[in-house]
Amino acid sequence: MLEPYLASFLGVLEVFRIALTRPSFTNMLVVACGWISTQGPHAVTEALVMTGVAGRRHHEAFHRFFSRGTWEPDELGLWLFRRLEPFVGEGALRIAIDDTVAPKKGPHVFGISTHIDPVRSTRRFRVFCFGHCWVVLTVLVRVPFSQRTWGLPVLFRLYRGKKECSEPEASYFKKTELAREMLDVFVSWVGARRVELAADSAYCNATVMSGQPPSVVVFGAMRPDAVLTSLPTPRKPGQRGRTSKRGAPVPKPQALANDDRLRWQTATAKLYGRTTKVRYKTLCAQWYRVCGDGLLRIVIVATDQGQMPFRVFFCTDSGVDVIRLLETYAGRWGIEVFFREGKQLLGFADSSARKEAAVRRVAPFVGLLYTALVVWFLEGAAHSHLATPPLRPWYPHKRGLCFADILRAAQRAMAGLNILDLISDSEHLKNPQPRASLPDLPGRRLAA
Repeated sequence: MLEPYLASFLGVLEVFRIALTRPSFTNMLVVACGWISTQGPHAVTEALVMTGVAGRRHHEAFHRFFSRGTWEPDELGLWLFRRLEPFVGEGALRIAIDDTVAPKKGPHVFGISTHIDPVRSTRRFRVFCFGHCWVVLTVLVRVPFSQRTWGLPVLFRLYRGKKECSEPEASYFKKTELAREMLDVFVSWVGARRVELAADSAYCNATVMSGQPPSVVVFGAMRPDAVLTSLPTPRKPGQRGRTSKRGAPVPKPQALANDDRLRWQTATAKLYGRTTKVRYKTLCAQWYRVCGDGLLRIVIVATDQGQMPFRVFFCTDSGVDVIRLLETYAGRWGIEVFFREGKQLLGFADSSARKEAAVRRVAPFVGLLYTALVVWFLEGAAHSHLATPPLRPWYPHKRGLCFADILRAAQRAMAGLNILDLISDSEHLKNPQPRASLPDLPGRRLAA
C-alpha cells in the first residue's frame, strides 16, 4: 500500500504516460524518483544509486531513455500544462520567456557554445563561459503557500551559436526566433484565450512582437531612445495615396524623463514582494519599428538606485493601467527564480549528456520535473506533514514555503521506496493509455 502523498506524486507523473511507450515510462519513473532523491551533483547513474536500481538493472537502458527515446519534450510539456491549467485560473494566462546558460566542458558535447555569463558580467566587464544556452517559456502562477509569483517551465529550446551551426545540415536560429517559436506553440495550446507575456528588453523586438494574434498581450521593457509616434490622422475625403500607418513623432522616453515641464506622478505598487512607491510618467504612442501600428501604454519609472536614472516599460494593450503594467512585468522575476533553483537544487545544468538527442532532452526533463513537483504540492501535499520545514530558531522571519521545502517533502515521501517493486506491480502498468502524438503545431521543429 503506497503512502497517499507518494501515490499522488506518481499520479502527477502519470500525465507523461500518454506520450511514452511502456518501457520508457517505467524508466522515466526510476530516473525521476532518483533525480529528486539526489543530494549532490545530479546524473542518471546517481539516480540509479539513490533508487537502489544500480546493479539490478543495466544503466544503459536509462541512458537510452534520453539518447534514443522517441518522445519529445514538447509533448510532455503539453500534458503537464493540462494538469497545471486548473491552478492558473480563468483569467488571462501569464507567461515569461528568457534564457539561461548551463556551463559545460568537453570537446565532444553537442551544442556547446561560448556565451556571456549574465550573472558574473557587468556593464563594463563581460565574462564568457562555455556551455548550453536554453531559451525557456514558463507559466507564471500565484500559489497559496508563497507570496511571490512562481515561474513553472513547460517549453524549452537549445540555442546554438553561428559557429556551431556551420555544418550544411545545421540551421542557425536566433534566441528571439526560438522564443517566437515557443510562443506560437503555446498559443496553439490555449486557442483564443488571452496570453500575457512578460519579457525583458532582449525579447522585445520585431521578431517576437510582429504579427502576434490579438489574444497575445506583451508586457515588456523599452529602450530609452525608442522612436515613438502618435496615431495617424483620419483619412480625408478625396485624399490620394497610401493611408499612413504612423502619425507625427512624439518625444522619446529619455526626452520625456528629462523634461521638467512634465511632472512625475506617484503611485504605490507591489513589486518583487515589496510595497514600493514609484514615480512615473506615462503616455500612449506607437513603437512602429517593433510593435507595428498598434497603440502602446508606455510608462517611464524613475529609479533611486543603480546607474540608470529611469527605466521604460510598455504594454501592447493601451487600456492597461500603470500599476497593473508594472506589477505584471515584475512577475517576470519568477523565471529567474526557477533558473536559480533549478540549477542549485535540481541539477538543471548538471547533465553530462553528450549526444544530440540526450542533450536536447535531459535539461527539459529536469525543468518539467520542477513543474511536476510544484503541481503535486498544489494538489494537496502543501497541507501535509511532509511540508513541515525544519526548525530554524535563527530564521524566525521565514514566511511561506520555497522550492527547497517542496523538494524536501518529495524526498520524505520517497523514503524507503522500492521503485522496481512498484513498476513491476501489474496494477500500475495494466491497460496503459494509447500513446498520442503531438498535433501539427505551427513552427514545430527542433532548434538547430
